[in-house]
Amino acid sequence: MGCAPSIHVSQSGVIYCRDSDESNSPRQTTSVSQGPAAPLHGLFVQTDAADAIPPSRASGPPSAARVRRARAELGSGSSAGSAAPAATTCRGRRRHCCSSAEAETQTSYTSVKVSSAEVRIGPMRLTQDPIQVLLIFAKEDSQSDGFWWACDRAGYRCNIARTPESALECFLDKHHEIIVIDHRQTRNFDAEAVCRSIRATNPSEHTVILAVVSQASDDHEEASVLPLLHAGFNRRFMENSSIIACYNELIQIEHGEVRSQFKLRACNSVFTALDHCHEAIEITSDDHVIQIHKVHRDSGDNSQTEPHSFRYKNRRKESIDVKSISSRGSDAPSLQNRRYPSMARIHSMTIEAPITKVINIINAAQENSPVTVAEALDRVLEILRTTELYSPQLGTKEEDPHTSDLVGGLMTDGLRRLSGNEYVFTKNVHQSHSHLAMPITINDVPPCVAQLLDNEESWDFNIFELEAVTHKRPLVYLGLKVFSRFGVCEFLNCSESTLRAWLQVIEANYHSSNAYHNSTHAADVLHATAFFLGKERVKGSLDQLDEVAALIAATVHDVDHPGRTNSFLCNAGSELAVLYNDTAVLESHHTALAFQLTVKDTKCNIFKNIDRNHYRTLRQAIIDMVLATEMTKHFEHVNKFVNSINKPMAAEIEGSDCECNPIGKNFPENQILIKRMMIKCADVANPCRPLDLCIEWAGRISEEYFAQTDEEKRQGLPVVMPVFDRNTCSIPKSQISFIDYFITDMFDAWDAFAHLPALMQHLADNYKHWKTLDDLKCKSLRLPSDS
Repeated sequence: MGCAPSIHVSQSGVIYCRDSDESNSPRQTTSVSQGPAAPLHGLFVQTDAADAIPPSRASGPPSAARVRRARAELGSGSSAGSAAPAATTCRGRRRHCCSSAEAETQTSYTSVKVSSAEVRIGPMRLTQDPIQVLLIFAKEDSQSDGFWWACDRAGYRCNIARTPESALECFLDKHHEIIVIDHRQTRNFDAEAVCRSIRATNPSEHTVILAVVSQASDDHEEASVLPLLHAGFNRRFMENSSIIACYNELIQIEHGEVRSQFKLRACNSVFTALDHCHEAIEITSDDHVIQIHKVHRDSGDNSQTEPHSFRYKNRRKESIDVKSISSRGSDAPSLQNRRYPSMARIHSMTIEAPITKVINIINAAQENSPVTVAEALDRVLEILRTTELYSPQLGTKEEDPHTSDLVGGLMTDGLRRLSGNEYVFTKNVHQSHSHLAMPITINDVPPCVAQLLDNEESWDFNIFELEAVTHKRPLVYLGLKVFSRFGVCEFLNCSESTLRAWLQVIEANYHSSNAYHNSTHAADVLHATAFFLGKERVKGSLDQLDEVAALIAATVHDVDHPGRTNSFLCNAGSELAVLYNDTAVLESHHTALAFQLTVKDTKCNIFKNIDRNHYRTLRQAIIDMVLATEMTKHFEHVNKFVNSINKPMAAEIEGSDCECNPIGKNFPENQILIKRMMIKCADVANPCRPLDLCIEWAGRISEEYFAQTDEEKRQGLPVVMPVFDRNTCSIPKSQISFIDYFITDMFDAWDAFAHLPALMQHLADNYKHWKTLDDLKCKSLRLPSDS
């Protein structure tokens, strides 16, 4: 009786299904070969049954004397006078044609019953078929017989080719791991020319070629191996017909070069699979902490830069089982257009993230590998640890603006000087993510997260608790809840999975290394925006398109913020400052990148199903709101709001007994001013939060400003905010100045429109807290009695 079939990857490059029954008979499947020189086999059946081996070869079995010597040396225990005929005694010597030149190529199937072996590489389990060996000898002699019987003893499958043409044809068909070429005589064929012709094919990249050379006479100096190496040989074997000597040589090759090439092909296969993978890709450490997010390459994208779609498999539902192949060539252009030989099946492992398996394989492959292979794998790991796998190809592009003098500081430790005043910000690999499952829907979130989100409509919602339970990924969870409450998916006509993918892409492009401008700040601004949209006057002044635009703008308004202000970027002569002409540098970058990330991959394109006119209107609203967060135009925005909204509304209310919405508030110009004021207040609402949250935000923004000042002094740049020196700065005094100059008037105007008594009470209490600390000459965040 048969069990469920399993996928098997043969050593010869054939993938087939095998039923797990006693017959162990594989099914026919389409083979997958690699390299342009590899033939397309069509359908191929793999079998170990002895009856499938053709019963004879053109040149006949070996001589009886050689059989007796081989049996004695192999210690088989059978006497030379066995009654069995030679063809039966030499079952391992049965050969059949593997090319059109039947008399020139013979094949041996080992007399030792050997099945595919399971090789462990770290946590990986790879299925390895018996090694295939090609002997290229013009004539049969004791040396060729020595290797023949050595292959039989080792359980290898062996072919013998008599001519260069048949050898090349046989190799292209079988893709042998080891090739032994007779280099002792040159009158039959040029061994070095044969080696070069084989090396010219793609499958030979992972093949070890051995040269059999004659013993040097006592009166001649031993020849150099350089000519052999230049011809493409890997090893040299001094003529020795002893089966044990041949056996030892083959075993050393198997456990040395062949095993290393096997591991390297496994790495290549996983990278090929990841390149065509449409599932979630994460690189994690052994304790499942995410190291790198891998971007998916959309086959429909003609761009050479990597798309920015970050998809996560739902770990709560199932683990991701990577079934891949170990390609014998590393230059595979497309799995869809060509077939590639393979030799191993990668089974599912305990660690769920597929790209984590890549790291494990590479680390395991480095053990006992040749120096060149180990160095190559070091370079692979170095590339994986960069941000290009999961961030846009920005090169020397940098940060984003948020607050000009007192609102625009931020910290990053990825700054390095290139030449002159040019700087590059490199995002650090996020180390803080854990194995928390990403939700498929808003109903599929961990209970601890769901319990916190039940209170998200309250102004006192604690965003730092959400940051902690989501391991610094609060934006996806809060975004799903808020966007669902406002019907964003319905308005955009997109699925919740598309929205989830988009939120994941956006959050992945926030720098978790920033103390302030990270995805927690984005989630906080999103929460404040949603809270403001729930107020009656705001709700009555905006339509649904405005609401959706506001929520999206709040989500992306600081994406890829590097932790430095606009002034710093302009002083440093950064590429972003040059690109945007020193004007709203970071805000322009945020909006541009947000739309690039969104439209790059259809799986996260939340705009793909809306008509062109709605998209243009929505896009313009989002851009306008994000650009409004630039602090250099702070007073302009506030004054326009007061003159166009507050004063007409006050005059109308004074002339009426009811507090109905003022006439003219729904004019497009006024709607723009309301949206600008709303996101500006949401962006800097920290002083209006409950005291504990206000203190935490004050500490975070101060640390960013301290870091910028440190960097400016280190690089000899103008110090934009000298007051933010970590050795002398008074945080209470800086908060008082910030509230006095930027917050009080703006929130007075916003409160007069939206009616926010709770926020204004928090603002008064927090201001009193900072004044008390300042009066006590205390530079810390809390009173000594509160510590």
